[in-house]
Amino acid sequence: MDLETIMNYKVFVVVGNTLDSEKYAYKIKENLKYYGYKVYGVHKEYRDINSIEEEVEVIDLCINPVLGLKYLKETNKDFKAVLIQPGAESDEIKEYLNSINKPFLEGCALVGLRRFKGELKF
Repeated sequence: MDLETIMNYKVFVVVGNTLDSEKYAYKIKENLKYYGYKVYGVHKEYRDINSIEEEVEVIDLCINPVLGLKYLKETNKDFKAVLIQPGAESDEIKEYLNSINKPFLEGCALVGLRRFKGELKF
């Protein structure tokens, strides 16, 4: 799995504080929306990934690893990949994703947007 492949998906769930403009989760969500992605915020907006009614393609973890793992383990929804932002990674998350055969990448959505879409707007 590489960053370009992840950025080609269109439906993202950003797990983190997507309501506080000072947080990276907010910046990621708003920039994804600006470039036409369908984006949902989990933690402060939706209570969990299962609450999202449509298909999820990418789960973007922008939250402490303990909570990130909790949200991943609680989801019953299928998804294509997980993007793990810097600071949100843990061996436990990677082991869990490997155990359920889900691809993941440790990387940054903002870097992906800059590289493949253009200038960031938020």
